[in-house]
Amino acid sequence: MSLPSDFELLEAWREGDRIAGGALFDRHLASVSRFFKNKIDGDIEDLVQDTFLASVEGRDRFEGRSSFRTYLFSIARHLLFAHFRGRAKDFDPLGSSVVALGVSMGSMIARSEEQRMLLRALRTLSIDLQVALELYYWEGLTGSELAEILEVSPHTVRSRLSRARAALKTSVEDLATSPEIGASTVAELDALVARLGPRRTG
Repeated sequence: MSLPSDFELLEAWREGDRIAGGALFDRHLASVSRFFKNKIDGDIEDLVQDTFLASVEGRDRFEGRSSFRTYLFSIARHLLFAHFRGRAKDFDPLGSSVVALGVSMGSMIARSEEQRMLLRALRTLSIDLQVALELYYWEGLTGSELAEILEVSPHTVRSRLSRARAALKTSVEDLATSPEIGASTVAELDALVARLGPRRTG
């Protein structure tokens, strides 16, 4: 017997089935937590809880045209921006990085020098570029899903991902402790970023 889909759980939850709602949250808790981990220093629990609370409050306005994951990440992105606007009034998601905002290294687990360098490099990108890359590599979201979350066209998503990869490459080269480390990391950039996803997070 197959597990109920997100939409089936959501519909049951809309009908008052709290167990279905809890199952839906349990299914996506790890992804939402991962979304915040490389962007926030300190406890992310409040932001994670606020994301799910907002999804509860807006569940009747969610019409199911997108996936439930897209819905959650859209909420998480807006809450992340609100968090940073509380730290810096001039916050710009396309101009501000978590490093520029003074955020220290978070709780992501890195098992090699290359992975640690990549996590640092990701945090030097503007927030929206970092969000785009991490959702693409770590959560496997499609261009249309990213377009909805980032509130841009699919064409803009493609150009933004291209800019993000180029910026990440430059940052890696700047952060590398040796030309050899920089060159080897850049050569395997896509694979290394992907490996920092679910199995590499704490």
